[in-house]
Formats: sequence, C-alpha cells, structure tokens
Amino acid sequence: MKQILLLLTLLFSLSPSLIHAEELPLTLGAERMELLLPLLQGKRVALMVNQSSLVGKDKVHLVDTLLAQGVQIIKLFVPEHGLRGKVDAGKYVQSGRDTKTGLPIISLYGQRKRPSETMLSDVDVLVFDLQDVGVRFYTYISSMHYLMEACEETQKTFIVCDRPNPNDFIDGPMREPDCRSFIGVDPLPLAHGMTVGELALMINGEKWLRSKRACRLKVIPCLGWRHGVSYSLPVRPSPNLPNDTSIALYPSLCLFEATILSVGRGTDKPFQAVGHPDRRFGKYVFTPEVKLGEDSNPKHKGKACYGIDFSSVPFPKGQLTLAPLLQLQQRASRLGLTLINQSQLFDLLAGTKKLRTQILEGWSEEAIRASWQKGLSTFRKLRRHYLLYPDDRETAQAPESK
Repeated sequence: MKQILLLLTLLFSLSPSLIHAEELPLTLGAERMELLLPLLQGKRVALMVNQSSLVGKDKVHLVDTLLAQGVQIIKLFVPEHGLRGKVDAGKYVQSGRDTKTGLPIISLYGQRKRPSETMLSDVDVLVFDLQDVGVRFYTYISSMHYLMEACEETQKTFIVCDRPNPNDFIDGPMREPDCRSFIGVDPLPLAHGMTVGELALMINGEKWLRSKRACRLKVIPCLGWRHGVSYSLPVRPSPNLPNDTSIALYPSLCLFEATILSVGRGTDKPFQAVGHPDRRFGKYVFTPEVKLGEDSNPKHKGKACYGIDFSSVPFPKGQLTLAPLLQLQQRASRLGLTLINQSQLFDLLAGTKKLRTQILEGWSEEAIRASWQKGLSTFRKLRRHYLLYPDDRETAQAPESK
C-alpha cells in the first residue's frame, strides 16, 4: 500500500498535466508562479522572450510579471524577429536596451546564435518562454537547443515554460545529417508534434547537445491541455504568421520560400496565398508591398502576382499537404519555368535532398508520403518517452523522469 501511495504522489508531483487535463482550464507554464518563482528566488535570472511571452488574463509580459514579483532579472536574450517581433524574417536582430525596463537585450539572431560563457557569467538561471508553431524550421527551437548547450557548458539551470503546440501533428520528412542547419538543428520530422518542453526533454534525453551531456533542465508544464486539442494563439508568434489560418498553412506552404513564387509576404495573407508575376499561375491577384514591422523587402515587391488563395481551401487536418507544391511544379514545368530556384534552401527546409528529387521526378504525393513512414514510425516511438501530456492518437507512455 505504501508503494502505491508513493507512486501516486510521484505522478501528481512530476506530471500533473497527465492527470485529468481535460477537466482543468488552460494554464500556461509561465503562469504557474507556484512552480516558477521558487526556482528563481535569490537567483540572477536571464530570460529568452519575445512578444509571445504573455501571461494571465490581462496578457502581461513575463518580464513585467517577474519584475513585479521581485525577481532579479539581469538581461534579456531575444531570438529571430527580436523582443517585439517586428524584425523581418532572416534579418539580423540588434542588441541594445529595453526602453521600458532598461534591461540589456542580447540578440541571439545576429553574428552569434548562442550566448558566450561571458554572457552567462553573471547569470544563475535562464528561463525560456517562446511560442513555437510545431515545425522543425521555425528557429525558436533552434535557439532553445543552442541555449541548452550554453547552459550545459557553463553549468547553469535552464527552465522551459511550456506552451501548447498549434500545429500538433507529426508529418513530413525527417531531417537527415547532411541537411543540418539553423533551420534544422535536431533530427526531427518537418512537423514534430511536440511542445517546446517535450522537445527540451528529448534533446537532453537523447544527448543531442554537442557535449553529448544533459543540461540542468526544468520544464514547467501547462495544465488543462492535451495533445490533439486545438490552440488559438493570442498574439502572432512572428510577423508573417498573423492568424490561425496562416499558422495552420505554414507547414505546407513554407517550402515555397525556396521557389520563384511569393508566399504572400507584404500582403494581408502571408502564408495563405502564393503567386508570381506571370499571369498564367492563377486567377487570384495580390501585390506584395513593404509592410512596416512585417516585411521591408517582400519577393516581387510592387508587382501584381497571380496565383492561388489557399486561405479558404480545405487542407487535410492533422497533416501537411504537398498538393499545392506538386500542382504548381507541374504548372511551372508546362510554362518552361524552374519552380524551385533555391535548391539548397529548399533542401534545408525539407531536411532532406530526397524531396526535391522526388518532386522533379514527378512522384505522386502518395508515393512521397510513403517514403517518410519508416522514419516517422521510429520518431513516434521515440517521442512517447518524452510526452508531458496525454495523446489519445498515440500509444503514449509517460516519461520515466523529468
């Protein structure tokens, strides 16, 4: 009986989100001050945050929330797009000072993407609170990997405040070793079906850090969420993902970034429409323009683009689709045009050189998807060991330790 009681106590203390998650209101990891504040008391704290790091009903920034609680914040690290989420995709983010709090801001999306030992010398704890969108090439998880490496090498504690995944499914090709880059650091499928907290546990558990050791990791899980439950983001996670539609289409349409087509940057429908100045690409018309805080130099700027509006097209739920890419590849081929004009970028986004070859050889979507299944099956088995939340779609097992 004592052993049963001890087991129940451990289950409730280590993985409260695994128990009756559907009966609780959603509480984000960063909102669970009863767990977070004891880890920060008396510590010198750095935060990795941006505009998505909001907590509570009033959507107060985590920086302001912790300062009000008397936490000693030393500095802020920021990822791609910067603290306020206003820097163009791929553009260097500048370091500086936060005008509101006066705290120093250190960019980890510029000349360096990981903090140096000196940058962490006056820090005891680093808190990560960014909203991911569930795809391998979204660079916030790459920044998390590099922060974990820096914390392991300097023996600092790394805390992940977890948030739900709005693209919570597993699909696409696995990242292969010869396609490792900042848009594909870890060997994940294109859509990984995990939260940042679960990914951090996997990175540690599989010893993917360059030292092959684990960092001092603490994950604060959400309450009231389980895998498979939809989640609508209260704020755009990056400039060109303004709404639920763009976020849902992003896994399928982002590969068009490496083509001659615009993905709608500089319009009201980024990652919802694609087009080209050649009228033969479609009937939907849009003109990319400079949009302050979103894109200062969109592809085909100032030119009328003709293509397809996918915002009202029913995409398959719970998976990405290659149908738009295959359809427009055929159209470009008939027009005597090369659709994929940035081969290296396409391969890095896909995580493999095979997908581009398959498309150019005219493979069907069914055949391409079949080629992914062995890798996805292996990944699903691995994923089960690191789940923090129930997943009725999988034969999930709780992680042995956190």
